[in-house]
Amino acid sequence: MKEGWIRRRWWEFRQGHSIYLIFLLTFVNFILISYRLLIEKISIFKELIPELWIFALLFISIYIPAAILIGLWHRRTQLRVETTLVNQQNPLLAKMIRTLLDVQTGDASQEEIKEFRKMLKDIEKNIDR
Repeated sequence: MKEGWIRRRWWEFRQGHSIYLIFLLTFVNFILISYRLLIEKISIFKELIPELWIFALLFISIYIPAAILIGLWHRRTQLRVETTLVNQQNPLLAKMIRTLLDVQTGDASQEEIKEFRKMLKDIEKNIDR
């Protein structure tokens, strides 16, 4: 078995766990804890929202639109900054751009061009795995 296969499965596991499963579990956990500590302990709230399912529906109907609006704001204002910072720290991207510049200016050797082409082909092969 290839080492790369195990590493990809490990990465996929972490993505599925941290992005989807834990998100769902923490969402449900937050609703249950909030209901238990906020609604059940304060009699005024308990009279207004007597059942957990009513609280959950109310919470979800407010939370989801708020999260969408915050996500929209993030995409429009912050994502560009985050992408720029990540790209500035990406050695592969830096090497690719430097090689392209060297080819354009005539500073790249034939060996560098061959190495660059091989690197790009390797990346293309690994996309579908």
